[in-house]
Amino acid sequence: MMQEEPLISVVIPVFNEEPTVGDVIENVKEAVEELRLPHEILVVDDCSTDNSLEISKSKKVKVYRLKRHMGKGYALRLGFEEAKGKIIVTLDSDGSHKPKELPKVLEPILKNEVDLVIGSRFLCKENVFSNKLNKIGVQLFNFLIRILTGKATTDSQSGYRAFKSVILESMHLKSNGYEIESEMLVKALKNGFKFKEVSIKFEQRTYGRSKLAPLKDGVKIFVSILAAYVGV
Repeated sequence: MMQEEPLISVVIPVFNEEPTVGDVIENVKEAVEELRLPHEILVVDDCSTDNSLEISKSKKVKVYRLKRHMGKGYALRLGFEEAKGKIIVTLDSDGSHKPKELPKVLEPILKNEVDLVIGSRFLCKENVFSNKLNKIGVQLFNFLIRILTGKATTDSQSGYRAFKSVILESMHLKSNGYEIESEMLVKALKNGFKFKEVSIKFEQRTYGRSKLAPLKDGVKIFVSILAAYVGV
């Protein structure tokens, strides 16, 4: 019997997330299995130096490993190239996103209402953000995207999203870092794709340090928004 092609591909980028990646993968598996739709889970390890790779391999999902540390954007782009689904989901591996909310993120696409769904951390009043600088940065990027595209968003930097694979076919992504979310959003809006935000619960990282450098990555995100808009 031929194996059914996946409808949904979940791509999870990983870099040194040993304490959480195992639970994230297990919870994603549970969430997509409850949907009863053909699916695949792809983990892209960005050359972790802890046990993230070994833990990921033990979960019996597709695991890809970069030969050297390249960044979140590069890892996602590799996952997109390998994904077979008509719908692609991305979420972070640090435990900040809730896989059980995956049906909520997917619903508008499964109903063919939109092409891209962003899980917004700012639509949920329960969420508390300890890093005020990051919050202010997101708001500034939201404003810039609205000025350029005429489309309002509350969380342009969210890594929890679902989108039709045809979006990827319409653009050439270049980002290697955290700026990939902005690049994709601006290019999708420019190409006329419909998008919607849904409220998600977000748990601030409670161990280790965020890998996002506010100033350095902020500049990259700003440049990526402008470059995506002018078509560079």
